[in-house]
Amino acid sequence: MFSFARVWKTKEVRTSLLFVFAMLVIFRVAAHVPVPGVDPSALVNFFQGNQFFGLLNIFSGGTLENFSIVALGLAPYITASIIFQLLGMIIPKLEEMQKEEQGRNKINQWSRLLTVPLALLQGYGLVLLFEQQSGTTLFAGGSANLMTTLLVMASMTAGTIFLMWMGELISEKNMGNGISILIFAGIIAGLPSYFSQSLALYDRSQLITAIIFVVLTLVTIAAVVVMHEAQRNIPVQYARQMRGSRLSGAVGSNLPIKLNIAGVIPIIFAISIILFPSVVAQFFLNARTPAFRTAAEWALQMFQNQLVYGIVYFILVFAFSYFYTSVIFHPDRVAENLQKQSGFVPGIRPGKPTAEYIAWVTNRILLAGALFLSIIAVLPLLAQQLTGNATLVIGGTSMLIVVNVVIETMKQIEAQMSMHEYEM
Repeated sequence: MFSFARVWKTKEVRTSLLFVFAMLVIFRVAAHVPVPGVDPSALVNFFQGNQFFGLLNIFSGGTLENFSIVALGLAPYITASIIFQLLGMIIPKLEEMQKEEQGRNKINQWSRLLTVPLALLQGYGLVLLFEQQSGTTLFAGGSANLMTTLLVMASMTAGTIFLMWMGELISEKNMGNGISILIFAGIIAGLPSYFSQSLALYDRSQLITAIIFVVLTLVTIAAVVVMHEAQRNIPVQYARQMRGSRLSGAVGSNLPIKLNIAGVIPIIFAISIILFPSVVAQFFLNARTPAFRTAAEWALQMFQNQLVYGIVYFILVFAFSYFYTSVIFHPDRVAENLQKQSGFVPGIRPGKPTAEYIAWVTNRILLAGALFLSIIAVLPLLAQQLTGNATLVIGGTSMLIVVNVVIETMKQIEAQMSMHEYEM
């Protein structure tokens, strides 16, 4: 492990950390810049005790409370990325593009372009949703006219593009995933208020409940750390090779396969998807067609049911664990690289048999990893039923993201330090 004193003395790493910190400061400043024409005081009572929008506020990085210019957060960009990754599974041309660096860059560019219309639609939907849920207007001068609505949509779309650009700049510094770090910053900024609200609900007669709250938080952190660090090592042997006039001996090594290859991404994807039906249903509550109105009411009632919400959340996290792993980890490429380096798994023939063996091992440990991540994700929902405290849902989901981002960022810094020492 590295020490912070060594990190600070290394100019390249220090510069990268200061740049990331500056980007986070700019993000938090933007989070307090309200959209033009919106009355911030109208949002105060709206967010009190509203669990659904509390979770949406966490996902946006704590920006919804102020209805800031970055109120949409990175949700439109994440949605666009999910769309193209899903299309890559059903369109052969996109699947081939995902295998090449140039093709992936092209898909990333398309994702950025798709983010713009998605942000416009989500911005308009967010205004309608807030007004329908609160029963009052969000605008200082009364109901919004066309120009005011367009100004709000344009402001929030520009904010999303700005955050997307900041996230890519952070990723280029090799200090971790920029998108995850921005979400992490929003969660950290909001955690003190969420914990204070949770503890304010307790009195001395509920000491046991408060202890359960603290214990579950610690268990969640420990479980995520264990899950993130766990891995299966596949033994790999490298054949003897001629190097110049000398014959190098066989070298043994390991191919590490992590228990949770996808990291925190399944949680982020699951949150974005599970919020979608409730948002869409709001548009059809006052529909003229009885079938649409009935379907919207049914959807809202279903997702207000904690049992249904927990089951859907569990399934989505489990499914996205497999889905995202299939996107970022390719056993056939690993087997091909091993063969090019004259490496082989003892007892397994090189080429396709090696790829099938790696895929078999990955699927076995991924089953445990996906179940583990899904159980931790719904654990706060179970705690809420025991304690009656709705803020535990927010705290549990936040801990999953925070711990994973911290561990991944520390590993990235450690890798940068090792590379710098090697170059010296």
